[in-house]
Order: sequence, then C-alpha cells, then structure tokens
Amino acid sequence: MAILGIIADDFTGATDIAGMLVKGGMRTLQTIGIPAKGLIPDDVDAVVVALKTRSIAAGEAVAQSLDALKALQAAGCKRFFFKYCSTFDSTDRGNIGPVGDALLDALKAKQAIYCPAFPENGRTIFFGHLFVGELLLSDTHMRHHPLTPMTDASLVRVLARQTKHKVGLVPLKQVQAGSASLRAALDALAADGVRHVVVDAVADTDLGIIGEAVGDDPLVTGGSGVALGLPAAYRRRKLLAHRSGADALPKAEGAAAVLAGSCSAATLGQIANFKGAHLALDTDAICRGEPVGERALDWARGKLGDGPILLSASGKPEAVKALQAKYGVEASSQAIEKTMAMLARGLVDAGVGRLVVAGGETSGAVVGALDVTALRIGPEIDPGVPWTASVGKKPLLLALKSGNFGAPDFFTRAFARL
Repeated sequence: MAILGIIADDFTGATDIAGMLVKGGMRTLQTIGIPAKGLIPDDVDAVVVALKTRSIAAGEAVAQSLDALKALQAAGCKRFFFKYCSTFDSTDRGNIGPVGDALLDALKAKQAIYCPAFPENGRTIFFGHLFVGELLLSDTHMRHHPLTPMTDASLVRVLARQTKHKVGLVPLKQVQAGSASLRAALDALAADGVRHVVVDAVADTDLGIIGEAVGDDPLVTGGSGVALGLPAAYRRRKLLAHRSGADALPKAEGAAAVLAGSCSAATLGQIANFKGAHLALDTDAICRGEPVGERALDWARGKLGDGPILLSASGKPEAVKALQAKYGVEASSQAIEKTMAMLARGLVDAGVGRLVVAGGETSGAVVGALDVTALRIGPEIDPGVPWTASVGKKPLLLALKSGNFGAPDFFTRAFARL
C-alpha cells in the first residue's frame, strides 16, 4: 500500500517528482486529476496526483488540493507532499501559500518546509533567495512569465505575501551541520509560531540531509529535488522496503512524435536542435480559427515511420505577448491547447505509440484528450523527466516535459533512451 501521497500543481511537475521517487526505488503511480476509488493498486509505494492548479484562482486551487488529500488518505498514505515548480511559480495572491496553509490545517500539522531547490537543474537556494544557475530568479526569463511573473527572488518575502502566518528561514550553514541540527532549527521555529520555513540547499547532499530531517513530518512542500532524500529516510524508519525494478515499463511500440507547446528558452533550444522532420504551427492562424490541426495531421501521417517527428506551437516571449494582446490571454491559450489535444488524438490514431510532450499546459491538454487516467513511472531521460506508460489495455509511452527542463538534444535522446 502507498505510504507517500503527492499533490502536484501541474502535470509535468507531477511526472518530475514521480521520476525522482522511482530513482529512489519507490514504485510510483501518477494519476491525472483526483483518482477514482479503486484506481490505485496495492503494489505502489507512492501516488502522485497531477492537478492543474498553478495558475487558477487560489480558492479553487485549495479546494482541488484538499480533494486530492482526501483521496490519498483513503488510499492509505501516511506522509504527504505538496509539489510546485522549482522556480516557485506563483503570484502575491498565491497559490503556494494558501494551499500550504489548507493542507497543514487539514492534517492538523504545525509546520511545513518550502524547498524548491533542484541543484542538478541549476535551482539553488541561498539565504532564502532562489537562483537559476548563477542568476537570481528575478533576473531570469521568469521575470517576464505571462501568468506568474517572478520579480522577487526572496522566497521568504514571496511566501509572506501569500499567508497570514509566520514565515522563517533555515540558512545553508545550519542545513550543512546535519539533519539533527536542521531538525532542531525547525522545532525551534515551530515553538516560536513559525508555520512556513524556507530551507536553503545548494547541493544534492543538502537535499539528503533535509529528507532525513523531515522524514517524520506529515507534510513536506517543494520542488522535486527535495524528494531525493525521502526514500532513504522512509527506509530508515521501516516505512519502505528495498525493491528493484521500480522503473520497469512495457516494451515500446509504435511511431515516435513530439508535441511542443512550451515557449520557454529550454524548449525553444530543443526545437532548434531537433534533427528530424519538424512542422512549426501557425499560432495566429490557430487563433483565427483556421484548420491548422487538420493540415498538420495530414503532414504528420506522411512522415510517421521515418523517425521521430516534431510539431511545435512554441514562440519567443515577444511573439507570445503579441498573440495574447491580439486575441486575449485565455482565448489564445485555449485555442492552442485545443489544437494540441486534437493533434495528440490524431497522432495516436495514426499509430504513434511513443509521444514526448513539452510544456505543462500542453501536457495537461494532451493527457485529457487521450483519456489517460494514470501513468506508471519509468526510466529517467534527463533530470526531472522520466518516460511513463499509460495504465490500460494498450499502454502508450509518454514523456511529459516541463518547458524549462532537458538538455538541448532532449527530443532526440528521449527516444534513444527506450
């Protein structure tokens, strides 16, 4: 029976942390939305519920997160994790603080840590400030994000604007003094009424220390990196047995394709690096209501079987802003997501059995269109991005990639990994 239940605020983030747990030897199932009764099998150690709550109203994000918590509790989970992006995507209204508060209340817990660090992907926290590589978060492209612009790198300040409760910090020096030192610091802050604690981390060793320190906590929050230390911590507490083959998936079959909807710098670089057949979709025509998807499928059917193909609806930030200004943020996003969903259905019907999807919103649209309700988590392609297999009679292999993740040659190497 599962011991760890994860509530993720987007689809690719859910897959990201699921892959981290599989690397730690935990057999992991990811559900798309709130799992129906009986969907979660008894042979998994962790269940990740993938929601789409990152950019919606805070009240609705809280309601969906609490529903997910109830489903995970019904499945037997005893420890819980609220997973958000390693760039702490949110606004001054939330949603990280409000959801954290609601989950703490529901679990009758006093405190939770906040640690989006993922050193292997360049996300580190020092004196409570989030860095992406050598840059403060506020100096990166995230400053101009169309939905969650991150203009303040201080996670303590960002979180304090989202909650009425006290927010504190455990600096790196205290983390690196060891798990006992970190635990003592957290307990001291809790005694002072500090409910939310940002924890520094700049290396994987720090994440291991953090995992051990919070191994008894009912709720942990962060990016996928902080989950690195949890499997070992649970084994030391006899909550988790040693097993092999946690990342086993069915044999890969069918043609290979990539759908890219993210406009992040990493995804744009991966598109430029792709060596196979590539069709860039006309997003303006999509928003005008033209049958771009149908024409793209006709193109794709003639290319399948000759190697991986790529269909992209990605653009540079200035192009995206221009499109949003012309058609509206919500209308343009919905039109593109609808087209990507239609393409996913058409590609699978045409024989695609291995599909890479880039972008959280695009991934959500695709899994919805394909009626995917749950995913078995398999081997890692790049840090934070594993292959998965849909649960059902005819498994479909899916790689759901956060827009910011992956090396420049990700699209090519993903299929080589199989």
